[in-house]
Formats: sequence, C-alpha cells, structure tokens
Amino acid sequence: MEQNPSVSDPQPPAMEPPTTSLMARMANVFAMPGEVFEAVKASPPCAANWLVPALILVLVSWVGGGVILSQATIRQQLNEITSKAIEKQIEATKMPKQQADAAREAGEKFGSIGTKVSMVTAPVMVAFLSPFWWGLILWLGLKVWKGDSGFMKAVEVAGLANTIGILEAIVKTLLIVGFGNLFASPSLAMLVKDFDPQNPVHSLLALVNVMTFWLLTVRAIGLAKLAGVSFAKAAAWVFGIWAAYTGLFVGFGLAMRAMMRAISGN
Repeated sequence: MEQNPSVSDPQPPAMEPPTTSLMARMANVFAMPGEVFEAVKASPPCAANWLVPALILVLVSWVGGGVILSQATIRQQLNEITSKAIEKQIEATKMPKQQADAAREAGEKFGSIGTKVSMVTAPVMVAFLSPFWWGLILWLGLKVWKGDSGFMKAVEVAGLANTIGILEAIVKTLLIVGFGNLFASPSLAMLVKDFDPQNPVHSLLALVNVMTFWLLTVRAIGLAKLAGVSFAKAAAWVFGIWAAYTGLFVGFGLAMRAMMRAISGN
C-alpha cells in the first residue's frame, strides 16, 4: 500500500535572545559593561538607554544640591568665596568706595541666587548634552575604524556610561557633606588642605578623579564593542580626546588669568 509522503511538522519560530531590563543594563554597567554594550549594539534602537540615565542623573544631582545647600558650613563657605571674588575685583579695578559698597551689597544679594540657579541648570546641561557630545566622540572613533554602528548607538552607549556619573554625584555629595567642604571630591584635591579653585595646581589635582577615569574607561569599553577593536585602541582615542580638550580649557583659563593680572597691573 502506497503511503502518502509525510508532511514535515512546522518548525517553531526562532527564539530571540533574552533581553534585560533597562535597570539591569544600568546596574551591569558597573560589573560587566562589555556585555551591556554588546547587547546594545545587537539590539534595536532604544532612546531610553540615554534618556533614563539622564533623568536619574538630574534628579540625583538636584537632591544632592539641596542636601549640600542645607548645610550651614557650606553656605558660609559659599559666602566667603563670593566675598573674596568681589574684593579681588574691587582691588583689581580700584573701585571708588561708593561703588565698592554697592558691589558688595549686590554680591551678597545675588550670590546665593546664582548658586541655586547653577545647581538647577548645570545638572540638566550635563545630563542631556554629555550623551550627545560623547556620542559624537565615540561615533568619530567608529568612523576611524570603519564601524557600522550609527550615531544614536554611540549616544546610547554614552548615555548608559553616565550611570557612573550618577554614582559620582552621590559620592561627591556624601564627601562634601561629610567633610564640610564644597570642593571635596574623589580626586587628588582631597590632599589639599585649603583648596583654591583659582590655583592652577589645585585645579589640576582636581582633574585626577577616580570617578572620571572610571567613566572614561567604560566609554572606551563601549567604543571597543561598537567598533570591534581592542580596548587599547579605544582607550587611546577616548582618553586622548579627553586630555586634549581638558588641556585646552585649562590653558585658556591660565591665559585669561594672566591677561587679567596684566590688565590690573597697568
């Protein structure tokens, strides 16, 4: 008896690789960033990868700023910084007494307002601009090594790397409150007893920051995964770009100080 050819059983659909939640990806940035960024490269575009860390960074920074300004010692330090800056300006411009008194009064009135405004606006700018700024830097690195990932993938990697920045905001708040010093940070500046932001050496010490180097390392890992190159090459690109523009800003600041001293000396 002739048998009908058997019809092959339908094959089950291919299983998609399991995906992790956004919170899990952010947590894994601390422990295994390479796996996180490999998954980001292979997955569809997801704006939440940069948007959610940015929102959390803003919220944490605002809360930290509120805690810092609630400390009497910090408020006193801010008043002293404002007063010193005003007195230096009065001395440099040889202001008449009446104008000097008016400048002091205006400084006392608007100094605290300016501090509060900057503590609100600065975290927003950092949180939402840094993913695109560093996304551009990573994307340019991709172009150098002929990577096929797009610009927004680089933005996602930079945004997820900012999870380190969230931890830094928490650590810095705890250090400032614990030491009662507005300039406390996880950097070599902690070795300076009386930190002066106008001192170039002190400013350079503040740049040697553990959290900064950790963040740069995570960004380099992200670039290495997107571009398919070694970590050494990616780190040379990321740290090199950071050193270049940081040196440019430091040099510009030193030049401006020298110019102001020359003007005030004439």
